Formats: sequence, structure tokens, C-alpha cells
Amino acid sequence: MRLDGLRILLVDDNQHMRVLITEILRAVGVQHIIDAGDGAEGLQLMRAHNIDIVITDLAMEPLDGIDFVRLVRNSADSPNQMVPVIMITGHSTLRRIQEARDAGVNEFLAKPITARGVIDRLRLIIDHGRQFVRSDDYFGPDRRRRTDPNYAGPGRRSTDVVPKTS
Repeated sequence: MRLDGLRILLVDDNQHMRVLITEILRAVGVQHIIDAGDGAEGLQLMRAHNIDIVITDLAMEPLDGIDFVRLVRNSADSPNQMVPVIMITGHSTLRRIQEARDAGVNEFLAKPITARGVIDRLRLIIDHGRQFVRSDDYFGPDRRRRTDPNYAGPGRRSTDVVPKTS
């Protein structure tokens, strides 16, 4: 997998974490990395640069990663509502992960991060990108990762055959 053409925006309020992730990205071949110290700066940089993938931390001040992703996905002046987002978190409680997923995060990476974890998440986004969906209260990547062969309810995807009712 060639990563040298990717333009990645790294958003984290911790300078040491930005340096660590930048070094991992450079080691795996990413050459174009732009970093921001918070979500507001990240949005400004997205307006100034074409970004292919965003990597953001969940816990930041003053604008946290979830609020940042909500703005990227739902703001009328968002520079790229469909940019893939990898969220890095040390707060891997189910509630926070569901909140981030429901904001429109594509993939998660738990701390402590490793080069293998970064590569795996990039591969998922590049090779297995999920279709975006829009509903009354959500816009982002399809949150359903698998098809349940035992599901007997109404069609869940546009390609599903909806069973006829009598």
C-alpha cells in the first residue's frame, strides 16, 4: 500500500502525541502531514488544504474531537463533509465510542497507538471505505459494519430485497 500521496490532517492538542503520530506516519511512507493543536485550527486548515484523511484525538480543549467531527460532517461551511476520520482515544468507554461513531467517525484507534494500528486503520479506510448515508439525524459513514444473515426485518440497505408483506 503506497501512502506517499496521502494528505493527512492530524488534530491533537498534545504536541508530544502529534510528534509521535507524525513520526509513525512518516515511517510508513506518508509525506504530506499537516497538524493542528485543536479542532478549530483543524477546520481552518481543512479550508486551506485538500485533505484526504483526518486523524483526531477525542479529548481536546477547547473543541473536542467529537464536536470537531460533528462540524466537519454537518456544518454548512464544512470544507469536506465526506473526509474519512480516524479518532484516537484513550477514553474507550462504550458510551464515548458510540457518541463518536454517531458523530460520523470512520475508524477508532485506541491508545497506546502503534504503527501497526495506524497502518490497519489507514488500510480499512483506503481498501474498505464505507458508503456515506444521510438520515434525519445522521450524516456520515454507514455505521453498520456487517450484514446479519438472520435479520428478518425490513430492508436495511438500498441493495437489500425488502420482503413483501401480506
